[in-house]
Amino acid sequence: MPHAALSTLLLLSLATATIADCPSSVWVQFQGSCYTFLEVTTNMESIEDVRNQCTGHGADMISIHNEEENAFILDTLQKHWKGPDDLLLGMFYDTDDASFKWFDNSNMNFDKWADQDGEDLVDTCGFLYTKTGEWRKGNCEISSVKGTLCKTAIPYDKKYLSDNHILISALVTAGTVTLTVLGAIIWFLYKRNACTTLSTFPSAPQSPYDDGCALVVEDDDYAVQLD
Repeated sequence: MPHAALSTLLLLSLATATIADCPSSVWVQFQGSCYTFLEVTTNMESIEDVRNQCTGHGADMISIHNEEENAFILDTLQKHWKGPDDLLLGMFYDTDDASFKWFDNSNMNFDKWADQDGEDLVDTCGFLYTKTGEWRKGNCEISSVKGTLCKTAIPYDKKYLSDNHILISALVTAGTVTLTVLGAIIWFLYKRNACTTLSTFPSAPQSPYDDGCALVVEDDDYAVQLD
């Protein structure tokens, strides 16, 4: 196996282990997730109707988990999606826990709420104000929603797999790469040893059909070359 071919094989194996595609070209990738903005084209009667637009594409409404992701959404909305000033976030107010939660069940480990004291949280939704990047609490006026931002994890077809399944997939991929490398090393050592052993015999003119190693058996009266 030529060195160039081996290098290409290893690169392809590593690429398979590290690169995953978004559902289509209309999605934008950032920090291991894919995002797309969908304009509302039908009548919406509840936030579940808005959410169904995302779940219909194997995704969910947007959740935000750090300042970098928040800034990315603002920048992409302005430059790529031309989204509205107020973007409905994928969260709901859980009256049992008296706290906001993400629809996608991810941890609420980051927020960017603007100062709003004394607000009534009944029928309250979270909105991203795209001019400042702050989050605001407001009434869920679905009729005013112009679009929704959807998010799905990478790899797209493994969004709903457990962590154990993802770990097993990674181990299988790593094992495949390891076996490929070991196979190439064994082949190289075998080829080198074969050539070294055969080179102890007297040399003979090389046949145009051989692969670099020639076996020559000499007798007193004749010589036979075995390709």
